[in-house]
Parts: sequence; C-alpha cells; structure tokens
Amino acid sequence: MEILNFIIPFIVLLTVVVFVHEYGHYYFAKKYGVGVTDFSIGFGREIFGINDKNGTRWKFCIIPLGGYVKFFGDRNVFSQQEQQEILKKYHQTDKNKLFTTKPLYQRSLIVFGGPLANFILAILIFSFIYMFIGKDFTPAKISDVQVDSPAYVSGIKSNDIIIAINGKKIESVMEVSPTINTSTKETIDILISRNSSEIEFVVKPKTVKTQDNFGNQINKKIIGIKIAPPSEDINKKKLGPATAILYATKETWFVTRATLEFVGSMFKGKGDSSQLGGPIRIAKITGQVSQYGFVAFLSIMAYISISLGLINLFPIPLLDGGHLMFYAIEKIMGRPLSQKTQEGFFRIGLFLLFSLMFFTTVNDLRDLGLF
Repeated sequence: MEILNFIIPFIVLLTVVVFVHEYGHYYFAKKYGVGVTDFSIGFGREIFGINDKNGTRWKFCIIPLGGYVKFFGDRNVFSQQEQQEILKKYHQTDKNKLFTTKPLYQRSLIVFGGPLANFILAILIFSFIYMFIGKDFTPAKISDVQVDSPAYVSGIKSNDIIIAINGKKIESVMEVSPTINTSTKETIDILISRNSSEIEFVVKPKTVKTQDNFGNQINKKIIGIKIAPPSEDINKKKLGPATAILYATKETWFVTRATLEFVGSMFKGKGDSSQLGGPIRIAKITGQVSQYGFVAFLSIMAYISISLGLINLFPIPLLDGGHLMFYAIEKIMGRPLSQKTQEGFFRIGLFLLFSLMFFTTVNDLRDLGLF
C-alpha cells in the first residue's frame, strides 16, 4: 500500500507534464495543417483510447514513461530523393497534411512547441500559487553565524540582511538555501545590508553529506548561517495576475539557468554527478512531496515540467533539440542532411540516451541502498 503512495502521484504528475508537452506539438501541428494520427501517453501496447472526428487516436499505453505525437505519413529519417518518391504516393490534399512539406519555420515551431508548453505550464503553476496561496517576501535576516564557519571567516555577522547572492536579488528568506545550493562556483558572492550600508562578501561554502526533509541523503553546500525569522515577521503576500506571472517567469528562468549551469559543470568535471536521478528517484521524491499537500505537489510538477522542457531542447538526436539542430543545419546548408548522416547522428543520440538512463538508474538504486 505504501508503494502506491509513490507510484500514483508519480503517474499523475508524469501524465500531466507529458500530455502538456505533447499537446504543444499537437497545437502547432494543427495550427499549420499537419495531420496527426496518434496522440499517445506512454509507449508500447495500447491500454485504451478513442478516435476524434479528425482521425486522431488519443490513447494511453502500458509504459507510462513518456509519450509521442505521430504525424500523418511520418518518417523519421529520409533523403531528399526518398522524400520526392514518398510525395508521389499522395494526392494533393494529403500532401498538404504532411509534416515534411511544411516550411522550415513551421516544422521548427511544431518541434519547439513541446518544450514551450512545459515552460508555460510551470509559469501557470507558479502564478496560481502566488495568486491564491501567496509568495513569501520575508527579508533574509541572519539570526546566527556559526563560529569558524565560512560566513564567519568572511566577516558576515548576525542581523545582517542578505540582499543578493551571485548577482541574484534575494527577496525572500526561502530563496537563500536554493540559491546557495544551485551555485556551481567554488566561491559565492553575497551582498549584505548592514546599518544602511551594502557590503559584498566572498564566501567559500563547505559541502557536507546530510539529509533533506524527507530523509534522503544529499550533498548540501553550507556557509554556517541560520535564518529563522520570528513568526510575526513572516511576510507572505497574494499577488495580482500580472505580478504573479512576472515572478513565476523569474522562478522558471532561475530553475532553467541553474540547471544549465549544473550541466555545464558536469562537462567541466566539477559537477556532483550523484545528484543526477532518473524515473525511480523522481517517483520517490514526488511521492514524498505529495504527502505535504496539493500545493507542494503542484510545485514539484512545475519543476519537473521545466526539466522535461529543458532536457528536450538539448541538441541530442531523438530529442526535440536534435531535430531543431538538424533544421538549423538545413537552414545553413540550404538542404537537409543526407539519410546516412542523419542515421549516424540518431545512433549516437540513442547511445547517449541509453548511457544517461543507465547512469541515472544506478544512481537511483544507490539512493535506495540497493547498489
């Protein structure tokens, strides 16, 4: 029964973010007159589905780890010569529904529509939370500095107020820990307000093994400060729609930038690869977070949606970013890459994706104490 507390929230979350992603592709495909034969949540054997009046099969499949939209006459790889032979098989009406006959910018928008929809979902979720639950604006006032800690050595004192970290404006006490922990730099620049003056400090954080609020083992960066404002000083405000969307967009961009910086640090050999997780870890965290209520569940959904959208934009064949990379090359060269070249890239992409899946699965099993 306990495992259902993890699996059900995970399947619900994954279904929503995957549906939104695929609907992004579907929306632009229909906008530009591309025929859609299948809209699938999951892979493999179909569990159930329905046909709409336009001939699209909307279905759920047995493996819920993803989804796809299949276009009319879809072929993943083909040369220009093969494309011309394929076009001869269709009447003009059907030719107009083919994805391959559309202008390059329309094909690009159809592909980009999936990740775009994920970013929009995250912004809408954050906006909803800020409008109806509120956003915290409690000043990040330091109540205590541990002796001989990195903050103490750098000169930070109790009652200092954190204004910015690494150039990011800190508007809430809730932003301090995430901003420090997502930093990929060896040192952290902290702007402090003290006695109406602004002072900047350079702090070198320590990385310690600890547990998060759910008991999961994590590597956490600490600088040795405590920020615990009295309950009467907590400042939480419900925002209007425009302001909520603004802050939601800022939060989405912060998560996106932090993720890109982390990926960059991985390529430089400085990133903490143990923090990479796959479906098992996502399912575990989703189940844990969902126990804190609907708002917490929505928040993790927003973060997963951002991750899904961003990962799909990586220039790896088989992902949306890989297709966009091919379209950029096509624009520069004035023609698509040859069938042989594209197939070579797809094999590389498949190898990279399987390698990543294997690595994250090992991390997940290690996290569960099974490896």
